[in-house]
Amino acid sequence: MVDLQAFQEFRSGLAFLRGGDAHKALSHLRYALDHDPDNPFYISYVGVAIAAAEQKWAEAEKLCHSAMRMNRRQAQLYLNLAEVYVAADRKQDAADILARGLHYAPRDQRLQMALDHLAMRRPAMLPFLPRQHVLNRNLGKIRHHALQILAAL
Repeated sequence: MVDLQAFQEFRSGLAFLRGGDAHKALSHLRYALDHDPDNPFYISYVGVAIAAAEQKWAEAEKLCHSAMRMNRRQAQLYLNLAEVYVAADRKQDAADILARGLHYAPRDQRLQMALDHLAMRRPAMLPFLPRQHVLNRNLGKIRHHALQILAAL
């Protein structure tokens, strides 16, 4: 049975989290978790909020991992753990967890989009010029289009 008050608090916490106010979100999300401790989404989002508000990376990671173990086929739980890893400046771990998520939820495009977003940038074409320089930008576009054409062959 769904605890309606816990769900309302979860929604409020999620709104604060998406609005960038992790401190306010944390109290709402913790309330939801206290009233429904077996909900993997509540557990995972408390982890995300702890990472954003308090920078307690280990605690946030532990919560997100435990939520994933409860429901391995939910892509959002992988996305949440990846968000914690990115916040902790662990991009390779984020990429690894997103790849694992694709194994369990291969049809979820959000995982692939997040993985693509994490992809490392190619080096500047002319490293002695700033990345934003017009020559680097235009040569980079040419390289990008050439690589797309080669990949299509």
